[in-house]
Amino acid sequence: MKSINLQRTESLLVELIPQALGELNDSRINSLAILAVDCKNGKYDARVYFDASDYSKDEIKVLESLLKKANSRIKSFCLNATGWYKCPNFTFLADHTLENEIKIENLFKKIQTHEKED
Repeated sequence: MKSINLQRTESLLVELIPQALGELNDSRINSLAILAVDCKNGKYDARVYFDASDYSKDEIKVLESLLKKANSRIKSFCLNATGWYKCPNFTFLADHTLENEIKIENLFKKIQTHEKED
């Protein structure tokens, strides 16, 4: 179970990171949807999950590389916005959860239509 302070930090980062991305000049990442932030080791490391349902594997690799390069600018934005002394090191990861949920829903629909036919 995570502490309330850690949950607040994660929630705040979910709001701040898209704002930081929006200020970057790269159109490939400035409108990227951030789905969740998972802080580890207190506030020293954070996994940032972005929606990867609309991207190919090659595009995801490019996005992860761009996000890694923009890491210091994102950290600076978060530090300025919060007044924190230290900002977590961000690791950006593609999240395929939404894509998998859609596939599962489609399977359920197929099963349901198949049962109606029988």
